[in-house]
Amino acid sequence: MKMAFLHKLVPVAVAILAGLLLVPGAAGAGSIVVFAAASLTDALQEIAGAYRRQTGEKVALNFGASSTLARQIQEGAPADIFFSADEAQMDSLEKKGLLVKETRRNRLSNSLVIVVARDSKLAVGSARDLTQAAVKRIALADPKTVPAGIYSREYLEEFGLWTALSPKVVPTDNVRAALAAVESGNVEAGMVYKTDAAISTKVRIAYAVPLAEGPAIVYPMAVVQDSKDPAAARKFLDYLSSAEAGRVFEKFGFLNAK
Repeated sequence: MKMAFLHKLVPVAVAILAGLLLVPGAAGAGSIVVFAAASLTDALQEIAGAYRRQTGEKVALNFGASSTLARQIQEGAPADIFFSADEAQMDSLEKKGLLVKETRRNRLSNSLVIVVARDSKLAVGSARDLTQAAVKRIALADPKTVPAGIYSREYLEEFGLWTALSPKVVPTDNVRAALAAVESGNVEAGMVYKTDAAISTKVRIAYAVPLAEGPAIVYPMAVVQDSKDPAAARKFLDYLSSAEAGRVFEKFGFLNAK
């Protein structure tokens, strides 16, 4: 049984190491480890850099689909903070007693957009235009497991379009992968967060889902129960809630959670 568990944990450890290596100088002794949704990549890299300059404390960042990160934490991966793109993944960990419950707070919100390649001639006046024959493939973060894809599916279901569009869907590992599929021209369109579209010079927003019509997108964060340094984790969590961090999130297009 013990060997089976270790065998299961090996690929998880490799994935985490790969994620941490993407953050220059972040990993190492004394680092706070933050597991965060892929859509937070640019904002959190800037915030972590500012935090280190101010405090001297390092923050290691592991980005991915919230569902993947939650599974890694559940399987024993070392993390101090979980910053999810939806409440369902956070709820799952909380029910299993894997979070410090009183530290949980809703921090951000976002909105959905339909993107196409910057030089695309495709006209999209609403999500219904994705049913046209010119749109053969639509990139979504996996609509079964990944928050961005689940939000997109819920929106399309609400407007009675999912049945017609689901055969066109190309599921990806996370929202940044969906964005990359549009950038590469491998698909005609994609649905991503507005914040992801904003960081790309290779796509344009063809249609922005009005906030009143879109799903309620919530990014909660919390300290992980098995944090190796819960005091340092709480300190960084407070920094993420600060006005200074808020200005960075706002710069990248995030909204405050209601």
